[in-house]
Amino acid sequence: MIFDYLQPVSPEIEKFVANLSNQTLGKKVVLHTETDYPNLNTITIALIFVNENRGSDQYYEADFFTTIRKNLYQLFPGNWNKGIADLGDLLIGNEITDTYYLLKTVCCELIKNKITPIVVGGSQDLTYALYRAYDDLEQMVNLVSIDDQFNFAKEDNLASDAFLSKIIVEEPNNLFNFSTIGYQTYYNSQEEIDLIEKLYFDAYRLGEIIKNPSQVEPIFRDADLVSLDLHAIKSSDSGNFEHFQPNGFDGREICSLARYAGISDKISCFGIFNSNYTKNEVHLLNEIIWYFIEGFHYRSYEFPFEDKINYFKYTVLIEDEELVFYKSNRSERWWIEIQQTNKYNNKSKKTLLPCTHDDYLAACEQEIPERWWKALRKNHL
Repeated sequence: MIFDYLQPVSPEIEKFVANLSNQTLGKKVVLHTETDYPNLNTITIALIFVNENRGSDQYYEADFFTTIRKNLYQLFPGNWNKGIADLGDLLIGNEITDTYYLLKTVCCELIKNKITPIVVGGSQDLTYALYRAYDDLEQMVNLVSIDDQFNFAKEDNLASDAFLSKIIVEEPNNLFNFSTIGYQTYYNSQEEIDLIEKLYFDAYRLGEIIKNPSQVEPIFRDADLVSLDLHAIKSSDSGNFEHFQPNGFDGREICSLARYAGISDKISCFGIFNSNYTKNEVHLLNEIIWYFIEGFHYRSYEFPFEDKINYFKYTVLIEDEELVFYKSNRSERWWIEIQQTNKYNNKSKKTLLPCTHDDYLAACEQEIPERWWKALRKNHL
């Protein structure tokens, strides 16, 4: 039972929510309390708070999660009809690896039951535990990290700086693709940048995204797991002056990315990490959560699809290649067809890779989309 690994919300939060207006988010969220357990059969989104910072040099303020909850539950929801639960705080193990195991177990059970966990708090090495939650699901994982760096550090460094190395090296290796959104070049060595390219991973510099945030929407549409490092936000917007960031996403940009993540039909887990546990950070952090949930309620469930009658098909010939594009006549989103091999049964099948209208226009000008090449090459690694 996953509730064995979770500590109920405090009586203080119960009392606070009881006194809120009936129109607030707090009245919509089902709380895990000392006397009541949420009925998971009625839940689609689950909040989990994790006070595990041994992978970093962060320090926890005892009332921080209480402050988050009070601020979050005072917000007003949109026209939402999905069941939302606050499952409480994850129990912390004697060793950091014990916490990884507990978080992996809880998230795996939730994902199996088609419940999307939103994991809040802790250092970003918890992304490793979220990734391991997919081990028993027999699927390849597309991981997206909204971050200012790649986290390729050696494992004798802080774990929060080295989780990607751990994911790539350790078996079972279920990682199909990794994408970094918003990296800042001066925080990453040229060796790391070259390695990202060698592995055919996707990396988007901060400046690229600020110019055109919509270009990464297909990246989220193809993702299973999203990890957000709050250090990717500039301090003037995040309120985090303990770990000062002169550059980064602003508040509107990071909320747009959270909404892209929420609206993706495929994303089944969302983590928000590396808070410095200051009260100034609470407001933007909660707006990020709000926008993810808002996006979730606008999912169109167009992927994967078998019945293509609701799509327009476009075929583009480039030399000896035939590129096939599909455009939804509902959302006007685009996909490109690729040949993909399932490593579990070695069967090859055609699948659809999310892309943009610009990718189609580029193909019409005899330019093969870069993501199509990368996906094709990864299938042959």
